[in-house]
Amino acid sequence: MTISPDTTAVPAQDVTAESTTLDLYLRHIGSGRAVMGRVLGGMSEVRSEGPWIHTDDGRRLLDFGGYGVFILGHRHPAVVEAVHRQIDVHPLASRVFLEPVAARAAQALAAHTPPGLDYVHFVNSGAEATEAALKLARAHGRNAIVTTRKGFHGKTLGALSVTANATYQTPFQPLLPDTTQVAYGDAGDLKQALAARRDRACVILEPVQGEGGVHIPEPGYLTEVAALCREFGALLVVDEIQTGMGRLGTWWGVDAEGIRPDMLLAGKGLSGGVVPVAAMVATAEAYAPFSRDPYLHTSTFGASPIACAAALAAVETMEREDTVARAARLGARILAGVRATCEPYREILVQDVRGRGLLIGIEFTEDRAVGELLLELIARGVLVNHSLNSTRVLRLTPPATVEDDALDLFFTHFAEALHTTAARMAG
Repeated sequence: MTISPDTTAVPAQDVTAESTTLDLYLRHIGSGRAVMGRVLGGMSEVRSEGPWIHTDDGRRLLDFGGYGVFILGHRHPAVVEAVHRQIDVHPLASRVFLEPVAARAAQALAAHTPPGLDYVHFVNSGAEATEAALKLARAHGRNAIVTTRKGFHGKTLGALSVTANATYQTPFQPLLPDTTQVAYGDAGDLKQALAARRDRACVILEPVQGEGGVHIPEPGYLTEVAALCREFGALLVVDEIQTGMGRLGTWWGVDAEGIRPDMLLAGKGLSGGVVPVAAMVATAEAYAPFSRDPYLHTSTFGASPIACAAALAAVETMEREDTVARAARLGARILAGVRATCEPYREILVQDVRGRGLLIGIEFTEDRAVGELLLELIARGVLVNHSLNSTRVLRLTPPATVEDDALDLFFTHFAEALHTTAARMAG
């Protein structure tokens, strides 16, 4: 079974009267998304809290997916309270005067970024953070972009240029010019690319490739990348949209090697699981063009009070609850448990299990197994993610707030679903 069904012929008249949401998707959002919803059971999600999502048919599902957004779970009370309070007094700003919530959120975020990354540019999504970084690099004359194969940085036009997947790029070419892909984890390949683009390159990469299939580089790789950027006069952008905010068991993936990029991208977990918000954080030198001219790169809803209230509450909640350390402990426990469960199926079904913190990937021997297992888990009440740039990898991105009873439930259902999938694949 595949998780990318053919969506070319889905007549609206085939939809039953009870499937109102599905009907509306077919008529107004798109047949592809509607068919995907039908394949996954046809239910709609209508409520959430902690690690749970509730559907319109009364089911409750354990959310070990969420594409890395819910490090604090769904609707964390402290973040919800902060957002409610902001809505009651000032949800959106005129953008004429100074706005104190954005200032405090920037201060709180910068307190946890690598030293020297002090300037925060808030945006509404991870892709917008990528766009801001690419534009800032161009303001410094770094017009040659070096990205990594299987890297994922968003799907807006600039971000898509550095998202190395032909499936998403080809329909929209030509994209940004002078963009080069190098092998992830290969410092020699990067050196060759930078030598040919001395003093005019911008390097963008992830400390661990999420959509690329939880690809973890060898220790020392990020240090080599930073050194090469200094040697050849390149700006370094580290995309921590998925890996940051405690997801890897550290505040940021770069913390493991103590490097400081010129720009760091944050998102997903920065929302607190309540209001979309992302940010580009930069050094004073890198940020100078945006600092001098605040109208050089703007957005109507960027740094809105309601979004910054969520970001501020998310950071403060993580500090108070020691979320990063909890993610490290919980991640090690889940990784060990998943490996033990998968061990009887090694080579015949499971190729590898890898992860860091609460970003865990299970690589299968066949693409088909990902779709089969995903559907089996949903049938048992567990949500997980596939990987957009690695079709054989199923990803787990659970919240750091998962309690023991929910974790036990996950392991029970995961073992059952894996057994059923292996039997189906075998015969």
